[in-house]
Amino acid sequence: MFDLAAVQSALTDANLDGWLLYDFRGLNVLATRVLQFPEDSMGSRRWFYWIPATGQPRKLVHRIEDSALDHLPGEKSVYLRWQEFEAGVANLVDGAQRVAMEYSPRNANPYISRIDAGTFELVRSCGVEPVSSGDLIQLFEATWDDAQWEMHLQADRVTDSSFEKAWGFIAERVRADGGVEETAVRDLIMDHFAAHGCETYHPPIVGRGSHSGLPHYETGDGDDTRIREGEFVLIDQWCKLSQPRSVYSDVTRTGFVGESVPEEYTKVFNIVAAARDAGTSFVRDAFAAGREIQGWEVDDAVRKVIDDAGYGQFFSHRTGHNIGQEVHGNGAHMDNLETHETRRVMPGTCFSIEPGIYLPEFGIRSEVDVFVGRDGTVHVTGGPQSEVLPILRQY
Repeated sequence: MFDLAAVQSALTDANLDGWLLYDFRGLNVLATRVLQFPEDSMGSRRWFYWIPATGQPRKLVHRIEDSALDHLPGEKSVYLRWQEFEAGVANLVDGAQRVAMEYSPRNANPYISRIDAGTFELVRSCGVEPVSSGDLIQLFEATWDDAQWEMHLQADRVTDSSFEKAWGFIAERVRADGGVEETAVRDLIMDHFAAHGCETYHPPIVGRGSHSGLPHYETGDGDDTRIREGEFVLIDQWCKLSQPRSVYSDVTRTGFVGESVPEEYTKVFNIVAAARDAGTSFVRDAFAAGREIQGWEVDDAVRKVIDDAGYGQFFSHRTGHNIGQEVHGNGAHMDNLETHETRRVMPGTCFSIEPGIYLPEFGIRSEVDVFVGRDGTVHVTGGPQSEVLPILRQY
């Protein structure tokens, strides 16, 4: 149920006069999630929902979809003509100064930027200052309840068992046929997801040799996609339960098709693993000390390990992303590379920590998921992997 009192308390704490939520044809999924629209709802006309820091909310809806916000509290205004629409917006924010919207200055955080420039201009012309709703979105869209945490744990068990299936399948096919296609391993994982009631927005990454050095490699698109003995293999997979409001598990592990792992892979893996563990330790220590941290700080703590080892130029993406109903969720990312993430790492949110070193011959990424409980307890799921797996020795 939409919790008006909690939203208004957060607005007061943030020194905001209100939150102006807007959508047109599902473009602002953040607004529809915060306002708890049914997942299959789709309107064709613009609406606004104004939540003041104090007092009752107000609605602005089109005449032919005047019931669009009926599940929410507040007085309704109905428009038909565009002139009525613009006057209605001005009336909603009359007397306000600082107003939260799904906006990011200079589009510094595209995950939050869901308001088009014209709508931004219209609202600002009413004499208010739009400010980013980034941390409000974290509180009311990106935080998990107990049921979602349990669904994540169930998805984590599926991703863990699918690694077992994949490594065993590679070993079996290499011994029997001399090799196996990347796509065959990918399809095996997808079948495993389906058999366990899980789904994913995109199939997993299975990359052999140099393909593992491409962070977003499309499985099966390389020049040589057959996994043979003596090959290094990276598997990155993500899934969630096929249930409403379910959230993802997202994990990356690596293996070598042999009885023992050559030193060149072990050396790089150990650096990546140390960076991963530095990130989880940084988060744990901060919450244990009651110290507030932002996403960019976690990225710096992880990146420093790889920089100090001399591989900084080969770590070509942020340390991690928020995880939610999308695998790349809408809360704070662990990022001071692609963006300068100043949103807080909040209790109730989950994110990946997944450093990588990507060389021309091979790439190593080690990914775990970190969930901060509402009591500040830091949980790590998805491993962590302690070594490159010697596939033919283990299976």
